[in-house]
Amino acid sequence: MADFLTSGDDTTLVERVMSATRSRIAARTLAPGAKLPSIRQCAETMQVSKSTVVEAYDRLAAEGIIQSRRGSGFYVSGHTQPLSLDNIGPRLDRAIDPLWISRQSLEMGDEFLKPGCGWLPASWMPNDSLRRALRTLARGNDDILTDYGSPLGAIALRRLLARRMCEHDVEAGPDQIMLTGSGTQAIDLLCRFLIEPGDTVLVDDPCYFNFHALLRAHRAKVVSVPYTPTGPDIDQFAKALTEHRPRLYVTNSAIHNPTGASLSSVVAHRLLKLAEQHDIIIIEDDIFADFEEEPSPRLAAFDGLERVVRIGSFSKTLSASIRCGYIAARPDWIEGLTALKIATAFGSGRLAGELLASVLTDGTYRKHVAGLRTRLATAMSRTITRLRDTGLTPWLEPKAGMFVWCRLPDGLDATALARKGLAENVIFAPGNAFSLSQSAGGYLRFNVAQSADPRIFRILEDAIAQTGR
Repeated sequence: MADFLTSGDDTTLVERVMSATRSRIAARTLAPGAKLPSIRQCAETMQVSKSTVVEAYDRLAAEGIIQSRRGSGFYVSGHTQPLSLDNIGPRLDRAIDPLWISRQSLEMGDEFLKPGCGWLPASWMPNDSLRRALRTLARGNDDILTDYGSPLGAIALRRLLARRMCEHDVEAGPDQIMLTGSGTQAIDLLCRFLIEPGDTVLVDDPCYFNFHALLRAHRAKVVSVPYTPTGPDIDQFAKALTEHRPRLYVTNSAIHNPTGASLSSVVAHRLLKLAEQHDIIIIEDDIFADFEEEPSPRLAAFDGLERVVRIGSFSKTLSASIRCGYIAARPDWIEGLTALKIATAFGSGRLAGELLASVLTDGTYRKHVAGLRTRLATAMSRTITRLRDTGLTPWLEPKAGMFVWCRLPDGLDATALARKGLAENVIFAPGNAFSLSQSAGGYLRFNVAQSADPRIFRILEDAIAQTGR
């Protein structure tokens, strides 16, 4: 067991002793009720100090994994979790449902390649700027670290968001903006506020898979409309409005997920006319806004936040760990949303709002985003070239962002390929996870920032070669 430990600080050694003990318990080497090696024996076997073992055993006892018996030693707790093969490796048999990609991407460790995930590598983020902001807040007002925040959220960040929205021709004062725990929580609150179980909601086909999951959680009837390189198919959109009388339409109008497409002005105008005629509300998810060099048309800008609600966050450009999103809407809706937020979340994460405001105003964010755009453009070009050389066909070449939507060669199933990739520690994003109609079985979504490793393309090449036999 000594080989399990390597040099490091005391905390790391404590954690490794704990991990080794847990592994023995999980493997039934130490059965429920069994006595653990004494502190001296464990220290000698693992080649660590006795104080390290004492701390490791104390932590395991606090977790309820082992228990201390005065004058006798430490024993494995009698009630242990059943042995589960799920913990040994990836779930290859898990259904390719709307949560499949999120589960795999979030649960699997760093040894997995993740061309199917929806975020940038940690090394691409402005980590030094985040650390500076954290140090500044730590030295500041104690209330920021410990007190509840206003239900609307930090005023400094809301004022900043109002100014930034003007760059996209969206006029919204700070009192029309409410901070949320994330972009996902923003949609969740809006669904609680705007729809009842059984109401119909339109989505694009394909669309971001979590839209499906969230709407199902609200017991909505979800209807999809085919998406084109310039926006939703307007004829099909009009037909769906007539047939299903939906309450909401949820979409990305700029850098659409998963296709990378952007809404055209013509489609935007026709879409808003139909929305007005049929009294439908539009939730415009603008989470990828800062990846654009030149802003594409925004429904919120054309509509003036009358029946369009804009949401966003900084999880894609700054940090997914700092959970903070926002809603921009008409004032009377913000009033109702505030009451709902107090009932369900009480206040805003004050620390997150203040931290983001600090990072966004320290002079480095615009440079960081400009660097991201350049880096993503280079990665996009290289990835598309490599995908084409492998035999895949991009649905379109996105003008910005991190996603490229690709068609596989005929006869190749994206779900089967995703399972093959998972067995080889590569997480792909199969098309039908994004498609309500299940019509995207021959597509994969690639995150170009996560697609540099040659193993990704080797798996694709092997799958294509096997299909051609």
